[in-house]
Amino acid sequence: MNLRRDVFQAIADPTRRAILLLVSSQSMTAGAIASNFDTARPTVSKHLQILTECELLKQEQNGREMYYHLNPNKLKEIADFIEPFQKMWDDRFNTLETIMKKYQSKK
Repeated sequence: MNLRRDVFQAIADPTRRAILLLVSSQSMTAGAIASNFDTARPTVSKHLQILTECELLKQEQNGREMYYHLNPNKLKEIADFIEPFQKMWDDRFNTLETIMKKYQSKK
């Protein structure tokens, strides 16, 4: 059974978010990524597979080594989805701030 994974399911896992943070500054091999975690390498490999299937990570072979790096286009899709929610909450907090300032000035 071939499951199509959703990017939001992928980033829901704290280990996968940590992997994304690790490779955000530089490409890394699976072994280098795994060395940052206190779990078995096959577990990290499964996380890498999920992130790759969701296209959050891209693989690039350099000699015998496979390097993983972020896919900025897919991350932008996530950011674009979240942006309206961020704007909504910013507006709500700005409204609350205005109300609180009016309340404080009445005291």
